[in-house]
Amino acid sequence: MKRTSHMPSLLFSSLVVLTVGSMGADAQTPAAEKQEVATAKKGPLDQSNRPEDLKITQAIRKAVIADDSLSLGAKNVRIITAEGKVTLVGTVRSAEEKDKIVAHAKASAGTAAEVVNQLEVKAAQP
Repeated sequence: MKRTSHMPSLLFSSLVVLTVGSMGADAQTPAAEKQEVATAKKGPLDQSNRPEDLKITQAIRKAVIADDSLSLGAKNVRIITAEGKVTLVGTVRSAEEKDKIVAHAKASAGTAAEVVNQLEVKAAQP
């Protein structure tokens, strides 16, 4: 009698089930949630090269750097401007720093510009 091992087919079946299961989980994610995740992933490539947008970004960066009350981390938040819309992304130490950066952005960008605040306050380390 010849003895055969079922281990390879069992491993393959498990892999197929896991792969199909993970694909189904992504398909069940609501469209609004996917949009929110996509919006949160702003990076340097999202910065517009239009002169107007670059001017806004530079003005905000200068105002943030000049504010001696802000921490180094706060001064390094991402400022991304595209079509007059400013997005602030990063982590700051306090709600006060968050508010100051938003205020600098609104003052530098002008009243017509939309400022999207995606700054997060870092929890204090014990």
